[in-house]
Amino acid sequence: MKNIVVVPTYNEKENITNLITNIVKKNLNLDILIVDDNSPDKTSDIVKKLAKNVSKNKIFVLDRKIKNGLGKAYIAGFNWALEHNYDIIIQMDADFSHDPKYLPQMLNEIKDNDLVIGSRYVKGGGTKGWTIDRKILSRGGSLYAKTILMVPLNDLTGGFKCWRSSLLKKINIDKITSNGYSFQIEMNYRACKNKARIKEIPIIFVDRDKGKSKMNKKIILEAIWKVWSIKFK
Repeated sequence: MKNIVVVPTYNEKENITNLITNIVKKNLNLDILIVDDNSPDKTSDIVKKLAKNVSKNKIFVLDRKIKNGLGKAYIAGFNWALEHNYDIIIQMDADFSHDPKYLPQMLNEIKDNDLVIGSRYVKGGGTKGWTIDRKILSRGGSLYAKTILMVPLNDLTGGFKCWRSSLLKKINIDKITSNGYSFQIEMNYRACKNKARIKEIPIIFVDRDKGKSKMNKKIILEAIWKVWSIKFK
């Protein structure tokens, strides 16, 4: 089976080398695709230079000319992976909020599932380094979306996931219009609607140590009202 990790980036020069190195050291036979949104800090160039010196894994860069949302970046990366016949596609952040130590468990769980979600809101999961208001917004947003959409998931807004390519094809990702947190919600909702076998595994989400976070209250609040659009689309 061909497996790949898809990582969207924008100004992640402080994190990307360490992340790729950490993934490679896991010896999991994972290729890596960096989807870069024309980062002014030259993240893409750093990855291309690194790729020449790594023999264990294939490292690719998908350069996008515009920065038009996390959802669009992921869709571009997913489509690239599907076009190159990958069987398992993992999505994760570049800033170590999603710890690569969970990758082996994800790959093990995907053997019997269509989607594995790194969940902050199941037993054993949680967050580290968050303010109280961010915790309330995130947890409340997931509970709100779960109630409105009536899906059996606890963490609808997290972005650390492992997909079977067959499920991504069923979802028809080119029809997804959401971005940010709402992108994660809509992808999960469509997976449930396709009767996917879904497993949530506990993770500890750690707030980034280096670089600037792209998350803000506006993105979270937008996702809350977007839930109704997802439900009736």
